Amino acid sequence: MPTRHPAAVEFGRRVRVRREAAGLSQERLAEVAGLHRNYVGSTERGERNVALLNILRLARALDANPADLVDDLRP
Repeated sequence: MPTRHPAAVEFGRRVRVRREAAGLSQERLAEVAGLHRNYVGSTERGERNVALLNILRLARALDANPADLVDDLRP
C-alpha cells in the first residue's frame, strides 16, 4: 500500500466528519456528489489525491464551503 500523504488523510477526515454529521452514508454521499462509492471511501481513507472538481462536488453534496475542506492543508 502506498504511503498516504498527511494532507490527503486530513482532507478525508474532514469529509468523513461532515458526512457523518449530515447523517449520510458513503454510498449516499457518492450518489449526491456524482461519484462512485469506492471513490468516497478511498478519499476518506486518504488514499487519493482528490482533483479540484471532485472537491467541489463533495463540498456541494455536503452543503459545505470547499475552502473549509482544504483550509490550512499543506503539500
